[in-house]
Amino acid sequence: MMATSDHVDAALARLRAGNARFVAGTAGAGMLAAVSRRAEVAAAQRPFAIVLGCSDSRVPVEIVFDQGIGDLFVIRVAGNVVAPSLVGSVEFAAAQFGTRLVVVLGHTGCGAVQATLEQMHQPAGLQSPNLRSIVERIRPALEPLVAGPVPDGEDLVQRAVLANVRASVRQLCHGSRIIEALIDADGLRVVGAVYGLGSGVVQWLDDQP
Repeated sequence: MMATSDHVDAALARLRAGNARFVAGTAGAGMLAAVSRRAEVAAAQRPFAIVLGCSDSRVPVEIVFDQGIGDLFVIRVAGNVVAPSLVGSVEFAAAQFGTRLVVVLGHTGCGAVQATLEQMHQPAGLQSPNLRSIVERIRPALEPLVAGPVPDGEDLVQRAVLANVRASVRQLCHGSRIIEALIDADGLRVVGAVYGLGSGVVQWLDDQP
C-alpha cells in the first residue's frame, strides 16, 4: 500500500503534469473524459487534491491543471483568503474524502491584493463591509512589505501576491485543530503556488510555514 507521503507526491506530480500540458497547449484529457467520468463519480467523489484559489475568471482551476470532473475539490474566493467557512470547506474535504494535498493558488496581478495595497497607501472608505473583510484579511501579510523601502509597481504587487499566498498557507496549517491533526498524524500537506496570467505556468512555493 502506498504511504501517505507517496500519495501526496503523486498528487503534486499529477498537478504539475497537467499544468505542463496546459502550458504546452496539449491539455484536454480531463475534459475529454468528462462524459465517462460523469457517471463514474455521480454516486461518490474522491478528489485527489483540494485547491483554495482566487475567484478571478482568468484562473479556472480545473483547466489550468488539465483535470476533469471529480478530480479536484475547488474552493474559490477573491484573494484566496482564509475565512472560517473556507477553512471548514478544507476540513470537510480532507475528513470526508481522505484528500491529503491542499494547494493555495494565488495568481499574478491579483486585483484583491492590488486593492489592499491601494487601501494601505491611500485609505478610502470601502462601501461594503463584505469587501472590507477581504481587504482586512490580506492586509497583515502585506504590512511588512510597506514598512521599509517600498518596491515600485509590478515588483511590489508580485511580492504582495507571494506574501498573501504564504499567509494563507500558514493560516490553514495553524488555524484549525482538525487540519493540524491531519498534518501531524496523517501526512496532510498544504502547499502554496502562484499562477502566471501571461505564461499559464504555475510556480510552486517550496518553502513551508
